[in-house]
Amino acid sequence: MRRMSVAALIAVVVVLLLISQFSRPAARQLPAAAASSYQAPRTVDGRPNLNGIWQVLATAAWDIQDHQARNGVPAGQGVVEGNEIPYQTWAAEKKKENFERRMTADPETKCYLPGVPRGMYMPFPFEIMQTPAYVVIASEYLHATRTIYLDGRTRQASLPRFWMGDSRGRWEGDTLVVDVANFTDQTWFDRAGNFHSDALQLVERFTPTGPGTMAYEVTITDPKVFTRPWKMRMPFYRRVEKDVQLLEYECYSYLEDEYLADQAKKKKK
Repeated sequence: MRRMSVAALIAVVVVLLLISQFSRPAARQLPAAAASSYQAPRTVDGRPNLNGIWQVLATAAWDIQDHQARNGVPAGQGVVEGNEIPYQTWAAEKKKENFERRMTADPETKCYLPGVPRGMYMPFPFEIMQTPAYVVIASEYLHATRTIYLDGRTRQASLPRFWMGDSRGRWEGDTLVVDVANFTDQTWFDRAGNFHSDALQLVERFTPTGPGTMAYEVTITDPKVFTRPWKMRMPFYRRVEKDVQLLEYECYSYLEDEYLADQAKKKKK
């Protein structure tokens, strides 16, 4: 009986150890818990230090929803909460039309500024430069820049509409919350034809979750196009290569095949 009791005790210990080992990965899959326990380095004014070069690892610039691979587009998992965009009936039809004409109708193919939030998940790095009064986000793509004012200034109604919106920020604990408005209607969310109007309003949330990661969440509101607000979420990753810096990316406002044909003509002359 004593031997059986010892064997039974050993079996219980082994089972408990196995349960412990298999439960650890699940805990690591809870980003909210990880973010709440992470203490980011501080700036001189005591705020989380977001300075650095960051980049998204996602295919959202091509399609913010789940999508299969197609010519020139890698397959990808969506970043839209619930994978559903609540278009009004007319807008859903407009989105389908945009998709069919995407190779020429997408404003990005015309080399327009990408807008927000698209500029945050283009497949190019961006740099955050943070001060107590404002945060600047500079992208490698088209030299696009945003200034997020933290000093409480109000928006001026007389200003023209912005391709990248007009941003006002505040801190909620370790999260930088940014309200963005005053957009033009000339940008899309992706190459798949998802679009908005000039009534677009955003609330962005930047939350450091680890030494090299930051959670990005954006709530989209546009009563002209959508039936309700909706959200996108994705992580940003810090670029840590030695001497990493933003380089330059210029855009040509015609298709690649046309560009190559044009270059070939120039060589013949």
